[in-house]
This record gives sequence, structure tokens and C-alpha cells, in this order.
Amino acid sequence: MAHVTLDRGAAFKAERADVLAFCAGLEPAQWRMDSRCQGWRIQDVVAHMGTGCRAMFSPAAAKLMRTNDIEAANDLMVDSRRDRSGPDVLAEYRRWSGVAAAVFPLMGRRPLGGVPMALGELGRFPLRVLTGAMVFDHHTHLRHDMAPALDRPAPGTDANRMAVVLEWMMAVLSNQTRAATPAWLDRPLDITLTGPGGGTWRVGADGGVAAGPGGGAAAEITGLALEFPEWGTRRAAWRDRDVRISGDVDYATAFLDTVNIV
Repeated sequence: MAHVTLDRGAAFKAERADVLAFCAGLEPAQWRMDSRCQGWRIQDVVAHMGTGCRAMFSPAAAKLMRTNDIEAANDLMVDSRRDRSGPDVLAEYRRWSGVAAAVFPLMGRRPLGGVPMALGELGRFPLRVLTGAMVFDHHTHLRHDMAPALDRPAPGTDANRMAVVLEWMMAVLSNQTRAATPAWLDRPLDITLTGPGGGTWRVGADGGVAAGPGGGAAAEITGLALEFPEWGTRRAAWRDRDVRISGDVDYATAFLDTVNIV
């Protein structure tokens, strides 16, 4: 991971193209079907992605930065579009995701890309990394909430996109674990995710997560990069996926049972 140059703007454009292609042929009844995201229909998921893109260019951005409950803030934006049709929310998504796709490459440039920004209770992140929040959002909703609900095949991905998704997830995990400061977390452990975009991350005794192993880990957790967005968000149980532990099994299990990345 440390030697990979991520193209976060390209990752978002590729995810946007997949969402538009997936939604292009949806029938009215499919738009109204329940997704795997509790309480949201297919069209509500698309409305969420559209409002997320739009919020960056409206006063809603300040609310998302200051909120203590980002899930509730997302629900409110979706609720305001409940009576719209699928094609209507898709049109909003197409417009504002297009604006985001044009702006994201600029957000990654120095020095702007290094400016720290808050995103609710998730913590602070360099501006360039916040692009990954949208890539992660698209990746996860499309592949784990929409496609399986409609019994349609999920689109593929690539190493660059997965690396951007994992970068964001590990940044959130780092903030969450450091904020929780569990008393039992007193030794480092490593997480290795194999496959496209994968790598190894060290979870320190302070809860911080950083790319690269450091040696002397109490335990190593090994899984598949493609599966991490599913079990890392508790859409699936980690025990039901290809996750292996070496070293102190009880210690690693205690850690895995706390992982719930928003």
C-alpha cells in the first residue's frame, strides 16, 4: 500500500459509470423494491448517493461536518425525496455526481489535498482521502445493497478502486478505534487483505491504523480485499467470510467483533 499511487478521481468516475449502467434499465417496480440497506428501497439508495454528491456543494456540507449522527443526517436527506420517482432521483444523481467527478481530481492536488476536514462523528481526514468516502459509498451500496436485492450480478472492480475503498475504511477504523480506546487493546495486530487493492495494515495499541506491518504483532488477521467492505460494515458476519487468524486468536477475535465501519 505504501508504494501505490492512488487515482481517487478515476476510482470515483469508474464507480459512477457502474451505478449509471446498473440503473439504466431498471423497471418502475424494481426502483420500488427493498434494497439490502434496511429501510431503503432501491431508489432511496440512489437518492442517498445523489444527495451525498449534492451536499458537497450546498449548505448541507456544513451540517454533515458538524453532525454527531451521520446515519441520521443521511436518512433525513433521503426522506425528503421519498415521493420522487426512480428516474427523478437518478437524474439528480447523474447531475451532481457529474459535478463531483469533475471536482474530485482537484481535491487531490497539493496543498489542497492535505487540508484536514471533519465528517461528523467519523473524525477528520485529509481532503484527498474524503474522495474515498464517496468511492466506498458507491462500491458498497451497489454491490452489497442493490445488486443482490434485485438478484442481479454485481459489477466488477479493479485494484485502484479497491485500494481507494480500503484506504477510506482503514482511516475510519483508525478514528473509531482510537476514540473507543478499549482497555483490552494493549498490543499491536496486523490486518492483511489479499487480492486487488489489498495490503497489510498495523493496528497499534493506541488504536491507530497505518499501512504496513511493523513486526511483533500479537495476531494477524487475513482476509480478502473484496470481502472486507461487506463484513467490515457488518453486512455479513466476519465468521461467515474467508477470514483467518494466526497468533493470539482470542485477542484478534475480540478486535474483529468490534469492527463496524460506517
